Amino acid sequence: MSRELLLLVVADAILLVHVLFVCFIVFGLVAIYLGYFLNWLWVRNLAFRLLHLFAIGIVVLQSWLGVICPLTIWEMALRKEAGAVTYSGSFIQHWLHQVLFYTAPEWVFILLYSAFGLLVLASWFVVRPKGRSGNS
Repeated sequence: MSRELLLLVVADAILLVHVLFVCFIVFGLVAIYLGYFLNWLWVRNLAFRLLHLFAIGIVVLQSWLGVICPLTIWEMALRKEAGAVTYSGSFIQHWLHQVLFYTAPEWVFILLYSAFGLLVLASWFVVRPKGRSGNS
């Protein structure tokens, strides 16, 4: 395997992790509220809820500070090092990128991330997490 191909494979893996991170945040919130109505006990798991809140907190904080996601920076650096300038590469690279990135003014993302973060925070009051003992 050539060095360039290896760099692109690692960049694709980072893109996949990025997409999975986004899915965890989005579908995690959907599961929390759905679990409330369907009485799924696992959506009240404290570790899951803390991880979920921490994940969206990172996204919101980055948007407020104008910081680019480290996963994006790392992926782009690998692609640049491999000599790739666009996302017209592999299947995974192209389609996952289409799902993850959008073109809109910066304020739109800040507003969306902040609103989503508020929904996650609200879920702590609507669907209260329970500690290990189940007494929360």
